[in-house]
Amino acid sequence: MAPPIPSHEVEPYVAQPAVSLTANTVRTYDAPEADQGVAADETFFYPVDNSVIGKYRRDTGELVARFAVPGKGLLRHMNSCLVEEGALLCANSNYSLTPMASSVETFDPETMTHRASHSLGLMDEGSLTWFDRVPEGRIAGFAHYDENGSVGFKNHRYSGVVLFDDHWRRMGGWMFPDSVTERMAPYAASGGAIGPDGYLYVLGHDRPEMYVLGKPVMGPVLIHIATIEVEAEGQAFSFDPADPTQVFVIDRRMGKVRLLQLPPVPDHHSEAVPFRPATLQR
Repeated sequence: MAPPIPSHEVEPYVAQPAVSLTANTVRTYDAPEADQGVAADETFFYPVDNSVIGKYRRDTGELVARFAVPGKGLLRHMNSCLVEEGALLCANSNYSLTPMASSVETFDPETMTHRASHSLGLMDEGSLTWFDRVPEGRIAGFAHYDENGSVGFKNHRYSGVVLFDDHWRRMGGWMFPDSVTERMAPYAASGGAIGPDGYLYVLGHDRPEMYVLGKPVMGPVLIHIATIEVEAEGQAFSFDPADPTQVFVIDRRMGKVRLLQLPPVPDHHSEAVPFRPATLQR
């Protein structure tokens, strides 16, 4: 007699819980432009407010220059920026208008003048809020909302992360896990960047929490590795190029930019891998 065939049934999946951590505030600056986000290089930081970008010295906090164009015009909602290879690159959208359209704007950080524009046009993914560099090209966040700026038939749970090549051609993407979208509701991730450990860090719209996410070894849903308590009100942020274990964040109600020291994040999650190789030794 043949042996019995074992049952194919398996236990329901249970996600590994995210660890809870806390960041420490190192320094605080006054910056009235700090409403949507902040970028930084080794000498200056650049707070962003829709169609305005300030340029401040990191050592003294002195305002040295400012880019500005009329509000709700050609540049309606610049949300996040990053300094890369001598350029200040910014995510722009037509939020809170629909249908949603987005562009990538390039500025000269030396002169604070506009250099170039690359329109992504209408995007089913939502409004572009942030992007960063990965080995394949670009990783970018797109937002949907429940209320202001909503298209009606998609809520905040349709916000996601998209992978592009260097020519902004879509190559793939992921959705956020429920443990993160529930905390960001009714909004989405306003800021995101790849950390020195290779994982994706995001801030929502207003909660003082940063979420650390890994690329899943299987499936289309990002893995929630850690939640970090931060002295910030969501929005876009920037890793410090002088010390990548630190980040520049904003407090939009107070018109402040803060420099935070991030805690180390455990890197032993069995279901997640980094988006790019780590740049720091643990």
